[in-house]
Amino acid sequence: MPPPLPSVLSALPALTGMLRALLPGACALCGGECGDGLCAGCAAQHFAARPRRCRRCALPLPADASAATQCGECLRRPPAFDAAVAAVDYAPPLEQLVLGLKFGHRLALAPLLARSMAETWRVSMHPPPALLTAVPLGPSRLAERGFNQAAEIARPLASLLKLPLDLRLLQRQRDTTPQALLHPDERRRNMRQAFRVDPMRLGALAGAHVAIVDDVMTTGETLNAAAAALKRRGAARVTALVFARTVN
Repeated sequence: MPPPLPSVLSALPALTGMLRALLPGACALCGGECGDGLCAGCAAQHFAARPRRCRRCALPLPADASAATQCGECLRRPPAFDAAVAAVDYAPPLEQLVLGLKFGHRLALAPLLARSMAETWRVSMHPPPALLTAVPLGPSRLAERGFNQAAEIARPLASLLKLPLDLRLLQRQRDTTPQALLHPDERRRNMRQAFRVDPMRLGALAGAHVAIVDDVMTTGETLNAAAAALKRRGAARVTALVFARTVN
């Protein structure tokens, strides 16, 4: 006769610990043994520093701008999103985590990125959103890649932040040229009218604070277009949550 279900369930934590001890994971950055995807050394070396960032676009602020909360570009031309939070800069070796997830199909990296984003969010002092969504891929890109990396990050992030997640809130109206292939001046035109809000979700959106998840913010034009679409349809505030921010 098999053991009763409560007994089996109570034994799961111990069994999980034994399996982790017998089959240690590898650090995503250095390859050393660790239990949760990132060793303590790499965590301290690459994730401990939290530079002061523009609260609007998440670019690092100059050291001599101690009183500033926004960069000069955001003061001159504010984006459609009201705030942005980035866990790290898009720079070696951390960009390998993004590339491994996005192009290496290493989906197990998504919870690691989400955990770093959740920790950064908790100390950011931004007002909490009511709803989480992710930047959608166009149909062709989604069929080619097989998954949406922003959505893969958003799922564990929503769980960590205890926020409702709606991955159908935003929709791509058309496939766009990859932003990385375009000159900065062309990126805004490329994203113009690229997104729409699902008409069935307008009731939940009215007056809401929505956070949009993406893996990387470069110029911010993709998130700007997504935020503009949300605000046109009634969102009161939009925050961008990204793992990495390009600084050059």
